[in-house]
Amino acid sequence: MKEKRASSKAQPRKLGPTSKPARAEAAGKPVDPRASLLRLGSFAHYADPAYYAKTYAARTSDVRYYLDEALAAGGPVLELGAGNGRITLPLAHAGVKVTAVDHSKPMLDDLRARLTKVPKEVADRVTIVQGDIREVALRRKFARVFCPFNTALHLYTRSDVERFFATVKRHLAPKGELVVDLSIPVAENLARDPEAPFGAPPFRHPTEGKVRYKELFDFDPVSQVLMITMQFFPDDKARPAFATPLAHRQFFPQEWESLLHYNGFTNLRVFGDFTREPLTRDCDVMVWHAQAPISEAKRRPR
Repeated sequence: MKEKRASSKAQPRKLGPTSKPARAEAAGKPVDPRASLLRLGSFAHYADPAYYAKTYAARTSDVRYYLDEALAAGGPVLELGAGNGRITLPLAHAGVKVTAVDHSKPMLDDLRARLTKVPKEVADRVTIVQGDIREVALRRKFARVFCPFNTALHLYTRSDVERFFATVKRHLAPKGELVVDLSIPVAENLARDPEAPFGAPPFRHPTEGKVRYKELFDFDPVSQVLMITMQFFPDDKARPAFATPLAHRQFFPQEWESLLHYNGFTNLRVFGDFTREPLTRDCDVMVWHAQAPISEAKRRPR
């Protein structure tokens, strides 16, 4: 992955002075370029809640799926990667108590703003926690742990995956379930020329006005990380072009099943595209259900 490809015409927007790479540079410490790029690819897409909300407003099949799961569980839900509440808020409106965890302050700030516009009894069902899904420890158990909409694709290494699974085990009640959905790798995207932009129709950006839009796909087969660089070119020439990198680890179905199995999860089930039908070669999304070992679920929260 070569960062200069993303910056040839549209400059990536910076995270700001509070990011770890910026603090390291300020302290005179060496910065790992790959780690910095992956961090940028984990945060940049979530720095603009208005754009995120507009882009995924029509994505509703997963909302219905997670709502059905939450209501069937009959207990509190932990949502890892809650963002600005696309799934959280429908759950809360339906009477479900949700602890919403995310690492993005802009997204959680937007969720807080949205909660001020709903009835108090709905807002009171939501607990917001800013934190890393590999590290959070809440000292309580949940009937369901949800990790929706490719949040797990930001787990770039085996260590990341193992720490994430440890988080899940800490928080699952006995007989509780992890439910996680991940996009299935698309061979065409993995094979694209990283120098050749993939065009898309112009659209109206919620904060930038009408923009032309292109994407670059750069897959590293060693790390299995696909770097997607979203390039925006506003029609208003007074507004500079900019780019948003998004780094997604690519997990294949058999690989994810093995990771669950060797981390001790049981009762593994997988469905395709939120249909509760078997996963097939025509599916775009795999939805996994798993339970933690009984010994893990019975441990007292630390």
